[in-house]
Amino acid sequence: MTADDGVPVDHALVRAAEEAVAAYAHGDDHTVAAAARTADGRIVTGLNVYHFTGGPCAELVVMGAAAAQGAYGLRQIVAVADEGRGVIPPCGRCRQVLLDYYPDLTVVLGPDSGSGGAHRALPVRALLPAAYVTAEHED
Repeated sequence: MTADDGVPVDHALVRAAEEAVAAYAHGDDHTVAAAARTADGRIVTGLNVYHFTGGPCAELVVMGAAAAQGAYGLRQIVAVADEGRGVIPPCGRCRQVLLDYYPDLTVVLGPDSGSGGAHRALPVRALLPAAYVTAEHED
């Protein structure tokens, strides 16, 4: 399945995030898993770290885990919540960070009313209209 603009959904990413959240989500500390496809084809996963001070979301953990593996280019990312909540969109902070680091990234989202129940993928830029772009990341 592809998004209306032709961005293919990497279903292996969705499965990897679903498997990670099912296996490792623990109480209130870890409730969301993310998976990202790197430029060299690897899948990197991570879990959020909940903390009242604003611990990192799963997407940010994946960014750090990928960098720790020498993978600095991410192509597509997805986040899946525990307890059957399914694919969830990135929060505003994550949208900005993802755009800053990976302006060509696509994000897998849950279905919308016109997708017939299928996941869809959109460019991160579409998730943050009129975004602030730092000088070092400008096109």
